[in-house]
Amino acid sequence: MARTTENGDGIGGWIRSVPEFVNQVKAETAKVSWPTRKETMMTSIMVVIMTTVLGLFFLGVDQAFNTLAQLLLKLVA
Repeated sequence: MARTTENGDGIGGWIRSVPEFVNQVKAETAKVSWPTRKETMMTSIMVVIMTTVLGLFFLGVDQAFNTLAQLLLKLVA
């Protein structure tokens, strides 16, 4: 049995609906409020700064836990 879509047109209907879908995507994309170059640069800089700060924070936490684990292992051994 052939596969059909909701309107019963089968594969042919699906293929005919592709251009309509592309046109709808273009229409929706035109409605998007795109950020300015300045906004994009500021956001990118903030992402780099925050990832660096968080990376350093977690490095410190990791080092603290490592030191604590080493001290506990020395006590046991």
